[in-house]
Amino acid sequence: MPKAQGRYIFRTLLFMSIYVALNVAAILVVFDGLDPLGKALVAACVAVPVALQIWATLAQIKESDEFIRMMLTKQFLIAAGAAISLSSAWGFAESYAHAPHAPGWLVYILYNGCYGLTAPFLKTTRL
Repeated sequence: MPKAQGRYIFRTLLFMSIYVALNVAAILVVFDGLDPLGKALVAACVAVPVALQIWATLAQIKESDEFIRMMLTKQFLIAAGAAISLSSAWGFAESYAHAPHAPGWLVYILYNGCYGLTAPFLKTTRL
């Protein structure tokens, strides 16, 4: 396994473990009895591992060889574009067609799903 991929896997496991632990704590314990400011701080803390995971992906891109760098960049851009497009479409459906509300944090899950689904279809570095 290339070193960049190993570091990415380690960082992903670390950041997503923190993400899960913070969410479990927030759901089960932390939100009980907190004032609105405290709840906002907990919400901000839960968002930090998400930002760190995006950094881990960008660090993997930076640390990889030229071919892998281009493939990961292409995968990142396609996944981000798909997630933005799909979440925008759903937002318009909420506004104009009275679709049920979807929480904003679902965009990150949608992005990760798109990121994983695009990998098998990328065959070339050409955009």
